[in-house]
Amino acid sequence: MAEKKTILTQEGYDRLVEKLDYLKSVRRIEVSERLKAAIALGDLSENSEYDDAKNEQGRLEGEISELEAKLRNSDIIQAQLGTDKIVIGSTVTVRDVELDDVETYMIVGSTEADPDNAKISDESPLGVALLGKSIGTTVQVHAPIGVIEFEILDVK
Repeated sequence: MAEKKTILTQEGYDRLVEKLDYLKSVRRIEVSERLKAAIALGDLSENSEYDDAKNEQGRLEGEISELEAKLRNSDIIQAQLGTDKIVIGSTVTVRDVELDDVETYMIVGSTEADPDNAKISDESPLGVALLGKSIGTTVQVHAPIGVIEFEILDVK
């Protein structure tokens, strides 16, 4: 079975590469040193420091493997400049029709989603509703609180 493609912006790809490098070059060494120190304490059968260090090493290696797989199976997308259609990588300004609230979001792949920093996933209800649409269009988003209408004001 083929692994799922990870859709990333160039910024997201670079951030994952940086994190992977940090985990491999800094965290691996820290965990290895912690493991050596725990082994030096002696009897491993009742050594909680050793058990904790081994567990941390397992989590770290799992995270490294996961990041490597994401990077290996990633597609870096570029926003299509000059198009009025919303695609992954677009920055979109929308207005909540009912509340007259204006917000700006960047549409990103699910790996990069960070709603606190206005980066919403292409798989989120709003992301799905916006993809392929253009300025002036009103979309309906089915949310837990009901249907919310958004007017698309700008696409970059």
